[in-house]
Amino acid sequence: MVVVDKKILSVVKNKPYFSKDNFVLYNGDCLDILNQLPEDSVDMIFADPPYNLSNGGFTVHAGQMVSVNKGEWDISKGFLDDYAFHYRWLQACKRVLKPNGTLWVSGTYHSIYQCGHALQSLSYHILNDISWFKPNASPNLSCRFFTASHETIIWARKDKRAKHTFNYREMKDGNWPEDRLKKPGLQMRSVWSMGTPKPEEKKYGKHPTQKPLDLLKRIVLSSTNKGDVVLDPFAGSSTTGIASVMNGRKFIGIDMEKNYLDLSIKRFNDLKK
Repeated sequence: MVVVDKKILSVVKNKPYFSKDNFVLYNGDCLDILNQLPEDSVDMIFADPPYNLSNGGFTVHAGQMVSVNKGEWDISKGFLDDYAFHYRWLQACKRVLKPNGTLWVSGTYHSIYQCGHALQSLSYHILNDISWFKPNASPNLSCRFFTASHETIIWARKDKRAKHTFNYREMKDGNWPEDRLKKPGLQMRSVWSMGTPKPEEKKYGKHPTQKPLDLLKRIVLSSTNKGDVVLDPFAGSSTTGIASVMNGRKFIGIDMEKNYLDLSIKRFNDLKK
């Protein structure tokens, strides 16, 4: 059994919202929790921060018109405040990453360029930008723009001089049936084709920006080793955590919304059945 290191958690004054085996959740502001974690203690971070696209518009889901609004946490506070927020949480993440650690951050054009600028300002070393292509993307209702069918994921390491983890052989020769673009025996490219979360991934409920398990499984397997500590500062329903524990990694998740952490716990418990 792999258990999240006690010395990491012992310095956090906040009591975990949930802790079992290699899966730990905190309810609170990510900056508050990150600033309590020890320096150089985390192997990899995946972050899916607010995209700031809740603007009163509409989109299509399951053939029906629905609001794009996700919640108050997703409303833009203006360019400068949004950028300052991204800078602060990325700075806090850099402190807790190990010298050879890496960070992944996902977003759309509403947020990803601010995150990319902040990463470079903080002297992260960008390794790749991944285009996650969604074959089942929702159509554009206005018919005045191209249909948004991808998200960008930036992969960066903390220290340019460090040797980061990249499981090249597993990416090249692994079995990836969910990705129609991946050719057997050829290098994994930076465009990944995979659909949005499957129905069984939402059987206990869903997060409005939930990522598919296939996506997080690839990220975890590509950039960590068994026993590594993976952290998600915007955990939501903890797809990052599910992918981590399924593959022998340790997970620390942080979220401000208790209802999504409750959903995370149900998903984790389902793994133990």
